[in-house]
Amino acid sequence: MSSNFAYLNTRDLEFIIQEWLPSEKVFNYNQFKDYYSKDDVKSVLAPILKMAKELVEPTNEDGDSNPVKLVDGKVILPKSFGPLYHKLQEEGWGTSNIDKSEDAMVMPHVLYAAVWELLCAANPTFYPYILLTSGSADLIQSFADQDLKDIFLPKMMDGTWSGTMCLTEPSAGSDVGDILSKAYPTDDPRIFKIKGQKIFITGGDNDFCENIIHLYLARVEGAGAGTSGISLFIVPKFWVNEDGSLSDNDCITTGAEHKLGLHGSCTAALSFGDNGNCRGYLLGKNPLNNGGKGEGMAQMFQMMNLARMETGHMAHCCIANAFYNARDYAKERVQGRPFTNPRGERVTIINHEDIRRTLMMGKAYTEANRAMLMKALFNFDIREHDPDPEEAKKANTYVELVTPLCKAFPSDEGWWLCGEAIQAYGGYGFCEEYPVAQIARDMKIYSIWEGTNFIQSLDLVGRKMGMNKGTAFLAFIQEMKDFCAANKATAGLEKEYANFERALTAYDSILTALSDWKSSNPSLIPVFSRRVLTATAQLHAAHLLLDQALIAQKRAAELGQDHYDFKFYDGKVKTAKWFLRNVVPAVWCAADIITDGDSSCLDIDIAAFDY
Repeated sequence: MSSNFAYLNTRDLEFIIQEWLPSEKVFNYNQFKDYYSKDDVKSVLAPILKMAKELVEPTNEDGDSNPVKLVDGKVILPKSFGPLYHKLQEEGWGTSNIDKSEDAMVMPHVLYAAVWELLCAANPTFYPYILLTSGSADLIQSFADQDLKDIFLPKMMDGTWSGTMCLTEPSAGSDVGDILSKAYPTDDPRIFKIKGQKIFITGGDNDFCENIIHLYLARVEGAGAGTSGISLFIVPKFWVNEDGSLSDNDCITTGAEHKLGLHGSCTAALSFGDNGNCRGYLLGKNPLNNGGKGEGMAQMFQMMNLARMETGHMAHCCIANAFYNARDYAKERVQGRPFTNPRGERVTIINHEDIRRTLMMGKAYTEANRAMLMKALFNFDIREHDPDPEEAKKANTYVELVTPLCKAFPSDEGWWLCGEAIQAYGGYGFCEEYPVAQIARDMKIYSIWEGTNFIQSLDLVGRKMGMNKGTAFLAFIQEMKDFCAANKATAGLEKEYANFERALTAYDSILTALSDWKSSNPSLIPVFSRRVLTATAQLHAAHLLLDQALIAQKRAAELGQDHYDFKFYDGKVKTAKWFLRNVVPAVWCAADIITDGDSSCLDIDIAAFDY
């Protein structure tokens, strides 16, 4: 069996929640204080680790070996997916965790993210069905009238119905403002006739839920052009009648994509209103009564921003599991003799220097990505639940700033990192009988989902760097500088802080170049924006890993080398060292490239690409 969930423990997740982040702040919020505490983390995660291995992992093999099929207009999914979907929903590990009612027993984002990581790593193909149902239910909670909440939420929360978000169209991918889907008023001011086509809709159809609730972007006939005229609608696959029965809503599946990876995840092409009988409920104001302006994009961005975080998290899960598998293989595979003793006994390949380098690289990126994601989700909790408006606002600013980093950095780096995990196996890594081949295939989509990583980079250098007239981003960078200045004399980490300081200085030159180009040569901004995002993420990750290393170094010294936990803490310190010495120097290299401002790719004649 090629699929394998190779997480051995949850120690790093426990460290993040219990020792690094001040999570007691979150656990003390009224929403959580009667149900969870900081001390519960291990007791929550231990059975999830077991469930991931025993219940979820076997479905990963099924999903890869039995791809989604469309037969006579109906999709056929891997047989194990339906039972798993309902099992997780019934046991509270699905949509119900986004319930916003005051008495709901839900987990903080920061704890649920740890649960989610384990389950997703065990089968990344399956988890979008849960995530998209949660996201669409969250939009209904936020923007629908109470009677619509009563119709749709109970069955979405318990898994009877699933949900999607429907944005992309054949003529409009990332240019959502160019969509052609139309909505036409009816006698009921909330109900509109829907007509249009959507493509690349993840979870767009399935065979294990009795209804699918699409959150659908369309333009009301007569509304304004561009994104400002778009509205959001609840468009169920089957219309829900007043008595609760279901009837056809003129929504059909016209295709199921054959993909490089995520074979068990249905990516559907959908057609709405071919017979003029598709209906949907408008969320928000009618643009015809609002100066032609719809509220759809603003509403959908609530779901998209969380989806971007989740996409980065899924990429992280793949990276982590790929290297955990490579580690286990390297411990068992006997090949070659030590470089320093060529006549010695053959050894397991984990003893070879290049394999150690490869595994250290995987460990460093895994812990860097996890730190970025978990701190962001910790701030999700603060912005949603903190009673102090200033604290909530500060947390929201942080989440906004780091969202493009959390989405793009893991999913950009993950593709080549999975390639390095394959390399650790040698020729076996290229064979489908081993798990890293599938992980690499599954991994690639994440740099494309939820706005390509180029779009994330434009979001960073445009909107995020310009937030609050640029003060928010400069404060974000200044916090790193202050942290560096306060800790750069830390014994044992002097070189690491020196590299961090040098990178921060170099980064200032990147910001200067971007500022200059706005007036002198704006075309260079999109040429270099992805490099800027990568450099920003590397700085941010370095800050978080150094912050963790301060705690870990202190704990290692207190415990001593004979303590069972010493190797964990010592490993945290060495991981930070590796990242600061092997990754962070790329920041000043990027600064040299960016400030040079090479425009060759713009200067070349398009016809030259033919040769």
